[in-house]
Amino acid sequence: MQFRKTVTATALTGALLVAFGGQTQAQGQNLEKLKQMKVATTDLSIPLVPQTGPNASAIRENLKRIKLPPGFKIDLFAIVPDARHMAVGPSTNMLFVGTRKTTVWAVTDRNSDGVADEVKTFAPSLKFTNPNGVCWTKDGFLIIAEHNRVLNFPAAEFFYEGPDVAVIEVVSQGELIPTEEESYNHGARTCRVGPDGMLYVTLGQPFNVQPRDKVALYEKLGIGGIVRLNAFDGSKREVVARGIRNSVGQDFNPKDGKLWFTDNQTDGMGDDTPPGELNRVTRVGEHFGYPFIHGNNVQIAGTSAAPDLKGMKPPAQWTKPQVEFAAHQAQLGMTFYASKMFPAKYQGGIFVATHGSWNRTKPTGALIDFISLKADGTADKHEVFAEGWLDAETNSYRGRPVDVAVWKDGSLLVSDDFAGAIYRISYQGN
Repeated sequence: MQFRKTVTATALTGALLVAFGGQTQAQGQNLEKLKQMKVATTDLSIPLVPQTGPNASAIRENLKRIKLPPGFKIDLFAIVPDARHMAVGPSTNMLFVGTRKTTVWAVTDRNSDGVADEVKTFAPSLKFTNPNGVCWTKDGFLIIAEHNRVLNFPAAEFFYEGPDVAVIEVVSQGELIPTEEESYNHGARTCRVGPDGMLYVTLGQPFNVQPRDKVALYEKLGIGGIVRLNAFDGSKREVVARGIRNSVGQDFNPKDGKLWFTDNQTDGMGDDTPPGELNRVTRVGEHFGYPFIHGNNVQIAGTSAAPDLKGMKPPAQWTKPQVEFAAHQAQLGMTFYASKMFPAKYQGGIFVATHGSWNRTKPTGALIDFISLKADGTADKHEVFAEGWLDAETNSYRGRPVDVAVWKDGSLLVSDDFAGAIYRISYQGN
């Protein structure tokens, strides 16, 4: 009997290895075909995500709880499962939405009424792995930054109707970071193409606090930092910012070209410490203090969260954050507001999506912050712009904002991976 069980288990294991190996091989073959503009699949059917029904109605009901400044309103833009970071199409009324799973979504508002008409998978003949980061080159190429690969899709807005989409392999699988440093923790990348035309990618470090023997390595590779590279062939890679724990949001100020980013800080140091951060990069190679120090002056090295870093000191020069947020709120995606629909107060400022705490005694967050800037381009004041996704009576989430993006008409899109939706905030006037 035991022999039979062993044989059966061995056969099952072998079958699974063959099956998964076959899937991996097929995906690799599909990628090579698409790189050569060849057909990878003959199945032209791509199912649509339903945009009506009880789920959509329930989400609209939840939106009645959201508090906004006078003159603003929030509506359901689209049902998008696991919606994370967004990239608004430069030429059409559509956007692409990343996830932390295996899907990138193509979302289209065909009749320009401020509500999506169609949501379907993008490039389904490829299988993505944590394709959280999506962004555009200046000439309209879509970049998708996965956990450990970067792909570039020419004319994605126009090829997305079918399952096969032309692709450029910018960074091959396993070459964004060393495979031995891969982790399920902090693996969601974000990307932006800068004024210099280079691709900027955030690389969250794989630990709560990296051990002593990883500090120098991570600073060298840009893990726990931001790297930039050629958006088409991955060349000229360079570490732009280091001393970061886990940035899941970045954007360039269109006025002065400076890069800003959010940073999520160490867990396990108590309910009210350390603060979340919003940072501004002013020079290549800049250090932002991690893993030695948080915020303006919260020590990490040698604490219970990082005992083996005892005695290690931050570099002689490290940069303090522009803004300290409440601890553990998890500020993620951010965008500069460079449109005209919203009142002058908001024009040129920064909106930040706050995902909400997961390990605090009393939950906090699940809101949208707004930060105004001074004349010299540094941060001025910050305030809550939208809140209400956290139910104060039950301390449970009805939604968790991930990213913010400015839509074609100047309204603000907000993605929510908990509710599986994208919202649209517009200004109606008083």
